[in-house]
Amino acid sequence: MMDRPIRSTFAWLVVDTFRQARANGILYVLLAISVISIAVCLTVGVSGAESLNIGGDPDDFLPRIDPQVNDTAKLEQSGVVVAGGTLSLGFGAIEVPVARTRSGAVHFLQLLLAGGVADTLGLMLALIWTAGFLPTFLDPRSISVLLAKPAPRWVLLAGKYVGVLLFVLCYAVLFVIGTWLAIGARTGIWTPAYLWAIPLLLLHFSIFFAFSVLLAVATRSTVVCVLGSLVFWVVAWSMNFGRHAFFSATDLAGETLKSPLLAWMVDAGYWILPKPADLGAMFYNTLGAGDHFGKLFDAEALAAHGFSMTLSIASSVAFAVVVLVASMRSFAREDY
Repeated sequence: MMDRPIRSTFAWLVVDTFRQARANGILYVLLAISVISIAVCLTVGVSGAESLNIGGDPDDFLPRIDPQVNDTAKLEQSGVVVAGGTLSLGFGAIEVPVARTRSGAVHFLQLLLAGGVADTLGLMLALIWTAGFLPTFLDPRSISVLLAKPAPRWVLLAGKYVGVLLFVLCYAVLFVIGTWLAIGARTGIWTPAYLWAIPLLLLHFSIFFAFSVLLAVATRSTVVCVLGSLVFWVVAWSMNFGRHAFFSATDLAGETLKSPLLAWMVDAGYWILPKPADLGAMFYNTLGAGDHFGKLFDAEALAAHGFSMTLSIASSVAFAVVVLVASMRSFAREDY
């Protein structure tokens, strides 16, 4: 258990993170994005069949944009249903053909919001907008007062890290729950799996923000933290996807690995670095995106090469822990 001075310092750092976000305008920008997204979701409408099942049989349908839809006689003989629903935005100002059921259309919209807006775009923007929190905090003119307090230096860094995570968590809760309620109120369709976007987004962000903390301690530069975090994410994603593509291509060619050394190097890079592609795959699997998007990679086939989603996520979290510990040790040796 932490003693009282440490707890009070930790709590103050968390509160100060929100104050800093309000002072530099990030809080209002994120609020605006959430409010606009919720407002757009309040204009959503869906029409069409509730289900394409006939007499309890499996779904057997064609999207209305399919060329075979024009052959009405053949469709009548086969008993195939044509999905003719519509997803509308702006109270009908924008209409998009629905390829499946009403619930499928809503699910597709939620996947775009969770995967595109929250997890991909939201993650990038969160890394960019929060990159300046630590360099500003570690500026000698700001940190010198805190260093005089009876609290270990690791508490200062850990408190700021947790403060940023809680700030991002508040944004994720507002965005995800707000859009979920808005879409549900408009369509009457509630998808609880959509709420998994909150912890999965926070997990993804926490891993890569740990690397931003290391850059902040090493350089105290906002620019380095922004560019370094984004470049590192791209490198980690490329390593992650490249590793899976490497082994998948070998399997498809029906060949054994011609270079065991190359395979070992690819595997080593994969297990050392965090794995954003695997995190994204877990995200889409949890949200049940298989009906709308193709698989990024075949997890079952890669299992023969040591792939495990559990180990993948665990090693990514371990990377974040190691980086945070290294940052704290480096910060403890800094002279101010």
